[in-house]
Amino acid sequence: MNVTSSPTTELRRGALGVGFIIFFVVSAASPFSVLAGGFPIGIMLGNGAGTPSLILIVLAILLVFSVGYTTMARHVTDAGGFYAFSTRGLGPILGGAVGGLALFAYNILQIGLYGMFGGVAAGTLEAFFGLSLPWWLCSLLAMASISAFGYRKIDLSAKVLCFIVMAEYCVILILDIAILSSGGAHGVDFASFQAKSVLSGSPAIGLLFCFAAFIGFEATTIYGEEAKNPRRDIPLATYASILLIGFFYTFSIWAMIVGVGSDRVVETLIQLKDPTVLIYGLADHYVGSGLTQIARVLFLVSIYAGLLAFHNSAARYFYAIGRDGLLPAALGRTHPRHQSPYVGSLVQTLIAGAAVLIFAAFGSDPILELFAWFSSLAALSLILLMALTSLAVACYFRRHPELGVGVWRGRPCRFSHVRCCWA
Repeated sequence: MNVTSSPTTELRRGALGVGFIIFFVVSAASPFSVLAGGFPIGIMLGNGAGTPSLILIVLAILLVFSVGYTTMARHVTDAGGFYAFSTRGLGPILGGAVGGLALFAYNILQIGLYGMFGGVAAGTLEAFFGLSLPWWLCSLLAMASISAFGYRKIDLSAKVLCFIVMAEYCVILILDIAILSSGGAHGVDFASFQAKSVLSGSPAIGLLFCFAAFIGFEATTIYGEEAKNPRRDIPLATYASILLIGFFYTFSIWAMIVGVGSDRVVETLIQLKDPTVLIYGLADHYVGSGLTQIARVLFLVSIYAGLLAFHNSAARYFYAIGRDGLLPAALGRTHPRHQSPYVGSLVQTLIAGAAVLIFAAFGSDPILELFAWFSSLAALSLILLMALTSLAVACYFRRHPELGVGVWRGRPCRFSHVRCCWA
């Protein structure tokens, strides 16, 4: 029997259960790379020891947002995520604008992560093997393999991420427990949750980094077309992911601050040439060099897992918007065998490759410039996307009273008189 090789426009149905969706989301949040790479910069530039409290604030905000978001997911199953919801609630014009913003956010975050991967990979290779490679070469090598995974079946990526995420959580928890059981630098304290710590420094910058740490939680909806039971799996995966990520980050960052000392954490990070090495020093001091070597490898692998997850997200946004005709129709095609959005995957790779080479040509720092700038910009974009999507959800249920959604899950749209909800 001959197998057709013509392109299709369908994703692989029933490929993902709730567990795999959670692994995609948690790996997009890149727990090890966020704790070792993102948060040390956020602590240094934000409100220092008060960062764990900001994480809890962001956690609460995202749980409130998810009420309407997951309710909408039960009625709209689409790989377009924010774009699909906004199109249904706000109409095609604003929906298209939201789709463009989502593409921008996921692509720049992916590019920023390539910067962090390149910087960390170059340092790891030099530490382990004495090899001195430019960061951009490490980024491009990772990019080639990420593109190959994005080209193939979605469940292959999910299986890879499953093992990576479990290893990350185990190693970080070992370090957390070791720090707290030894009493940390000056004893276990709760200064991180006191008002003076929360309001110190620059809380606004700290909140931005906290929002950036959660980026990826919203990706549950883009796998709706590939989920086994989207009406059940997507809401369950969304809430489980937010709670898991939020409490794990809060506990681990608090433990790291206790390990350094709440009164010295900002000063210590400033003194470090590279803030991302903080976790290595903690592992060396509280556990031993063995865990430090494992941490070095897992840090790199964690960034890679985040790259893979965000690559899948960006490719599906290209696919959904291309399928609807707002971008070239070729982007809306899927591979005839793997049923993956392979054209969107290729476009995302080309954009990231060009950006990495431009930053490399200008001699930019891959972590303190490329990653820090782009991840902050992506966080701002996410906040705007959440606000627009919340409005879209309200408008959608206002237009569909027959769905019987209550005020809490779908608040009536106050702006219907200015035509925010198009028929």
